[in-house]
Amino acid sequence: MRIVRSIPNLKALRREIQGSLGFVPTMGYLHEGHLSLVRRAKAENDYGIVSIFVNPTQFLPNEDFRTYPRDEGKDLALLEKEGIDLVFLPEVKDMYPDNSCTFVTVEGLSNVLEGAFRPSHFRGVATVVTKLFNLVEPTRAYFGQKDAQQVLVIKKMVADLDMNLQVIVCPTIREEDGLAMSSRNVFLNPEERRSALVIYRALFAAQELWLAGERDGETLRHRMRQMIESVPGVQIDYISVADPTSLTELERIKESALASLAVKIGRTRLIDNVILSGL
Repeated sequence: MRIVRSIPNLKALRREIQGSLGFVPTMGYLHEGHLSLVRRAKAENDYGIVSIFVNPTQFLPNEDFRTYPRDEGKDLALLEKEGIDLVFLPEVKDMYPDNSCTFVTVEGLSNVLEGAFRPSHFRGVATVVTKLFNLVEPTRAYFGQKDAQQVLVIKKMVADLDMNLQVIVCPTIREEDGLAMSSRNVFLNPEERRSALVIYRALFAAQELWLAGERDGETLRHRMRQMIESVPGVQIDYISVADPTSLTELERIKESALASLAVKIGRTRLIDNVILSGL
């Protein structure tokens, strides 16, 4: 496993790589969700690269950029065990020089749900992912379904800017009790961790209603909200049943929908979703 920290060194090594390249961009503090992406990237490509970069431009001023969990040594040990070929660990000053003033914005998809509560978040995501794609030049890039809106934003960006790569979306990896794996789960105390289980229960309840034939969007949203509100200390940012491509809220579901939500538990903000499809 090679570790590269500078952009010139990454570019030099990229010129040596032959064959297909699978890329997994991360912010580190890796867990099984990240590693599932790494394994697929390795399995489907001749060469695999992981980046670790906590991107400051996707955090709002009141968010947890400085306290976001980091453990470079553990991350590198996990990636070496998985047999990844190269890890890119850039510095903020290299990714965003003092005179940097160019940003990438995906209109529409970036303004709802997460974008409504976190203005400029997806501008930061789209910008850093564009820069990473330009540097790594992957054949395929791998993202988790847990960040469903992020995936839609990136896929739209790739299509609109004619980027020469394929975006692969992989299933959400969950703990045994259903909680979606997230680097931020470490911030939950034991009581908050128990409260967080209502997230999956609410999504699962919506899925059960869907499978039973319910197609009214507001009924599904009401059921999720009802379950979340039954647990003290869980604050709702949004509950959504939307078109899985446009993220337009649905009143009547014809084919499929994305059920998603964001909540705060203590100081920790968590997101999750399920796709309602089939039957």
